[in-house]
Amino acid sequence: MFQTLYSYFWWERLWLPANLTWADLEDRDGRVYAKASDLYITLPLAFLFLVVRHVFETYVATPLARLLNVKEKIRLKATPNAVLEKFYAATTKHPKQADVEMLSKKSGCTVRQVERWFRRRRNQDRPSLLKKFREASWRFTFYLIAFIAGMAVIVDKPWFYDLREVWKGYPIQSMLPSQYWYYMIELSFYWSLLFSIASDVKRKDFKEQIIHHVATIILISFSWFANYIRAGTLIMALHDSADYLLESAKMFNYAGWRNTCNNIFIVFAAVFIITRLVILPFWIMHCTVVYPLDLYPAFFGYYFFNFMMVVLQSLHIFWAYLIIRMAQKFITGKVVEDERSDREETDDTEEEDEAAKNGPLSNGHPVLNNNHRKTD
Repeated sequence: MFQTLYSYFWWERLWLPANLTWADLEDRDGRVYAKASDLYITLPLAFLFLVVRHVFETYVATPLARLLNVKEKIRLKATPNAVLEKFYAATTKHPKQADVEMLSKKSGCTVRQVERWFRRRRNQDRPSLLKKFREASWRFTFYLIAFIAGMAVIVDKPWFYDLREVWKGYPIQSMLPSQYWYYMIELSFYWSLLFSIASDVKRKDFKEQIIHHVATIILISFSWFANYIRAGTLIMALHDSADYLLESAKMFNYAGWRNTCNNIFIVFAAVFIITRLVILPFWIMHCTVVYPLDLYPAFFGYYFFNFMMVVLQSLHIFWAYLIIRMAQKFITGKVVEDERSDREETDDTEEEDEAAKNGPLSNGHPVLNNNHRKTD
């Protein structure tokens, strides 16, 4: 049965245009072609990336955080309470009013004390500023290097300037060593992101991030199997062009460099919208949807690849919506913050202190001055 499934999975009609077989892509006359077995190395490389990341965050990002004066906000710890802790761990972190009143009777605390305990307990579980900075530093470093390397791989190729060259001679297109390593490193990195996503900083778009990583891994892998390498290198370089800007803006945000963060964010927003909402759909996707049909009839691989591109593009539209919301806040004079992140909750005692100093509060901020705080 396994052999039957294996045969169906690698059936040429799924991966290649009509009248072509895997035999046509065997190495010969010094010409090397992409093979599925090449991708086995990406899994051990992904774990190597996790090791390199740990070393980088410990010995590079942490000293850099100290240099940039990244400071942790003092968090008041929740007083140990077995009843409340059990409810927090087993039921929900956000109890309803009826639950609060029930817990008040069980724990012997007042309703106000229960509400305060849950706020403090939730804050304890939020990632530290140093963790966020270290994560952003690692991604910034990789995306910047990957973008520079990607441009070096494609900038001298004819298909970088004429997209019809992407399909010239397809699928009998030999592979270059630079393309091989670009693919292996990019795919290994996204595997490492998927492996570490459970321990990384969780944001509101956690599910979308998982979909993005899975779709990216499938797209990179499929484009390698089907020898869509030229299109794949263009797509990867296009994505890396904006990502390092976002991570650098986060770094300066965590360091408290508000103006620098805001300026970089505006540049990032412009690059993201141009590359993901203009160049990708109207140039790259046009190239993968229209041009191949001039050479061969549509086959399963053609439909599958472009379907995954549509999934990726849908995520881009979702993130563009968040970016535009953030840009609107910046233009109207509000502090730019990550729409995907949860706000750190203000403790009641801090609110009372603020009220004594600054007057009435609204959601933990002075009514007449609600832009002086910044949380990621």
